[in-house]
Amino acid sequence: MNLISGTLLSAGGAVLVMAACNKRQKDSAETWEDTDMRNSKKIDQMESVDADKVPEEKGLTQLDSTYRSEWIANGFPQTHKEMKELEKEGKKS
Repeated sequence: MNLISGTLLSAGGAVLVMAACNKRQKDSAETWEDTDMRNSKKIDQMESVDADKVPEEKGLTQLDSTYRSEWIANGFPQTHKEMKELEKEGKKS
């Protein structure tokens, strides 16, 4: 009986020590700052880097500038006038 209880006590102690070591390793692990710009609040507050060079970028944040670049690359219309022209062309076809 003493042998069984001693074995169980030792096994329980080993489990507790391993859990404490794992927790310490997780707490001390180095992590990098979040670099996904869609999750960053700073990028939506900073002015576009091209604002002084490109008139269309003036007044845009860096996030808006990035979205604008994606829209241009994918061929989305940039103004309401362009959207209406595309709608008229679609109705004519």
